[in-house]
Amino acid sequence: MRVLIIHCHPEPQSFNATLSRTAHRTLTEQGHAVRVSDLYGEGFQPVEGPQHYSDRADPAVFSPLAEQRHAWQQGNLPADVQREIDRLEWAELLILQFPLWWHGAPALLKGWFDRVMVSGGLYTSRMRYDAGYFRGRRALLSVTTGAPATALEPGGRGGDINALLWPLHYSLHYLGFRVLPPFVAGGIQGHGYRYRNDNAFTGHLQEQQENWRERLMQVNQSRPMTFPGWADWDENGRQKTDAG
Repeated sequence: MRVLIIHCHPEPQSFNATLSRTAHRTLTEQGHAVRVSDLYGEGFQPVEGPQHYSDRADPAVFSPLAEQRHAWQQGNLPADVQREIDRLEWAELLILQFPLWWHGAPALLKGWFDRVMVSGGLYTSRMRYDAGYFRGRRALLSVTTGAPATALEPGGRGGDINALLWPLHYSLHYLGFRVLPPFVAGGIQGHGYRYRNDNAFTGHLQEQQENWRERLMQVNQSRPMTFPGWADWDENGRQKTDAG
């Protein structure tokens, strides 16, 4: 199996980096081919704008989706975007590794979606959902949170983790991926902001790392989450009512 890890954390010594290294090592030891896209380390530019396009469809007015479609059709995508698309097309399993910041993914990861998921190329009006570009491939979120796992349950003070991750999960479904249930490492605090003393915290990190390794060992047995597809909607995009 070919695995691409999208690593999104600015600190090489972070626990996110540890989890990315754990994934690389574990999957490689299983005989899989693994590549890593380090968004911070490689200096990926997340902000979409006219500066990325030398051959404009409309030099007077910048329309991001129109320029993406034009660049795709002309075979003239920005080099960093083309690099990321090449990696995605190579992969059979996509892992997104990131911390939960302000109830969502880091802005860099959102910008990666904004620029890399090219309109007219990786999705169109009909090439979406269960007819998406990446249909048949799988995707998995690996997320760290400062709040403990118990605070991320429905009604918890940290917010329902399933609701917080829904935009990313649905975006991946939109692109055709089969989305696996996420791995969430809770209670991961930065230095000086730990719920536990140092010994207990170190043990907690080791436990989470081992949980991640075990999850990866069983990744081929993981059942995808359920999402609606084209057959579930009417011509107006509403959910069809049960004829019975």
